[in-house]
Amino acid sequence: MQTDKGIVLASALIEHLRRQLVILPAINTIERASAEAITCANRRIYEALSEPLSDRHRHNLDDLLKRSDIGKTTWLAWLRQSPAKPNSRHMLERLKVWQALDLPTGIERLVHQNRLLKIAREGGQMTPADLAKFEPQRRYATLVALAIEGMATVTDEIIDLHDRILGKLFNAAKNKHQQQFQASGKAINAKVRLYGHIGQALIDAKQSGSDPFAAIEAVMSWDAFAESVTEAQKLAQPEDFDFLHRIGESYATLRRYAPEFLDVLKLRAAPAAKNALDAIEVLRGMNTNNARKVPADAPTDFIKPRWQKLVMTDTGIDRRYYELRALSELKNALRSGDIWVQGSRQFKDFEDYLVPPEKFASLKQSSELPLGVATDCDQYLHDRLTLLETQLATVNRMAQANDLPDAIITESGLKITPLDATVPDAAQALIDQMAMVLPHVKITELLLEVDEWTGFTRHFTHLKAGDLAKDKKLLLTTILADAINLGLTKMAESCPGTTYAKLAWLQAWHIRDETYSTALAELVNAQFRHPFAEHWGDGTTSSSDGQNFRTGSKAESTGHINPKYGSSQGNRATSLLRWTRISGNGQDFSEPHHAAQSPALLRQARRPTARNPQQAARPAGHRHDHALRHPVRL
Repeated sequence: MQTDKGIVLASALIEHLRRQLVILPAINTIERASAEAITCANRRIYEALSEPLSDRHRHNLDDLLKRSDIGKTTWLAWLRQSPAKPNSRHMLERLKVWQALDLPTGIERLVHQNRLLKIAREGGQMTPADLAKFEPQRRYATLVALAIEGMATVTDEIIDLHDRILGKLFNAAKNKHQQQFQASGKAINAKVRLYGHIGQALIDAKQSGSDPFAAIEAVMSWDAFAESVTEAQKLAQPEDFDFLHRIGESYATLRRYAPEFLDVLKLRAAPAAKNALDAIEVLRGMNTNNARKVPADAPTDFIKPRWQKLVMTDTGIDRRYYELRALSELKNALRSGDIWVQGSRQFKDFEDYLVPPEKFASLKQSSELPLGVATDCDQYLHDRLTLLETQLATVNRMAQANDLPDAIITESGLKITPLDATVPDAAQALIDQMAMVLPHVKITELLLEVDEWTGFTRHFTHLKAGDLAKDKKLLLTTILADAINLGLTKMAESCPGTTYAKLAWLQAWHIRDETYSTALAELVNAQFRHPFAEHWGDGTTSSSDGQNFRTGSKAESTGHINPKYGSSQGNRATSLLRWTRISGNGQDFSEPHHAAQSPALLRQARRPTARNPQQAARPAGHRHDHALRHPVRL
């Protein structure tokens, strides 16, 4: 029920028969048994997803395959299409349609997540007309999978858009605050110099015992002095020199989508964020009742001192800044995982990542927990603490003897020895000579030759049937379009005899994240086995780097702000920063896609390499020569 890969099922069957001391049957018998198991599992999955549906659910799902009221396409085709302008209104419209299906609660937990995702992927590559031809159980199961994945995708996109909009508003307020201060710099400097002269005149008057008012009028007239004080008050910034008060100027931007945004999200909170969720409920009630004044008993514990003077005024709670603070806190809580969203993929409950309690208890009772560590928590913690104390003692001993590799610990802290260039200058001449000797070949021909050595293209199997691509050259052309970030349209224009439709079909059915991962593993292992690979080490070191990819200018209107390059066109505002980690043997360590999953970075950075699984990769500095080597590294 977890996979429909024949090789995995056949391997599991063979392992089971060996444990039971049963003589293995012929290979064709094992293949038939595996095929029958896949067929039975598919039927059970279709039944599990369609059985909880009522007649109303089935009617709503059938309506997805009918022509919509807002266009010439079916509702399902409309939901699949990316909106012309990816703004909050268009995304909320799609989410409301998905939510209107009102699927039974918990239906997504009835089957394994891998199978649910695979059914959704298969259905995503089919037209509504093709789906309508399925027998009822399979049709409804496929539509349920599409609805679950579609609703999760749109929900995540809306939350991500809200995050970007808030970030853009904060950046705009901060930049405006800085720009105004810079624009007032000349006037501020003139006032500082003027009051410096007046101050000095007052000091001299006190020392000589003369009239201080006359001293001021000796510098400037009294009317001019009074006018300068008024000008200085206008130039003065808040005492804490904060820019938060300027965020209120963008309140109307949030009000365009915030009421519907809060209304469609099904939020749940951990105790740490309960007060923030209560504030969101207050805002929902105010939006429903068209109330303008925040209730006096509204929760305020989530309001930090920085916001206090803006939110808590003499006349009561300021509506604008209360809502801005609540939405900002919601963004932070979603990032930290203290608030989760029902139906989301990236912002789901932490418990959903874990094995259900009843299944965990059953596995533990039968001593079948698939863990590589002791299942006794006290014993495990004792062993790890003992190991930690031993390692700390070793580090202390080495630090005192100044034997730490590439580092020293002093009273001021830890100092890392900077990396030196290991390539001698004389090597450049040899590099130039080798470049002249190498023949000029087409990149696809080189990829075909690498495939003859390694067979990495066999991992790009068909999503549904598991077949290999019939045209290897066309497959490699599609992979190359990804590798050099050219896109399918421009690649089709650059290659005679190739059409966009052919490349798009291959990309949809044969190229996925998991196929890239297994193909890359094939290349890495082949490189490991080559004697020349020893010159790059044993694969226990890693390098990390972030590459900035310029994207279309349309991204700026959706709230994309590059944290390093700023927000102007000249500073690559509309760009994508991809962070990668590569082991010494070329193995890629992919990063998680959301801030709430950032602890996975540490686990992935310590993940063992293929050649030495007992030794984790350690960082070895930055490297900048792997920007576009994701699909194939040569």
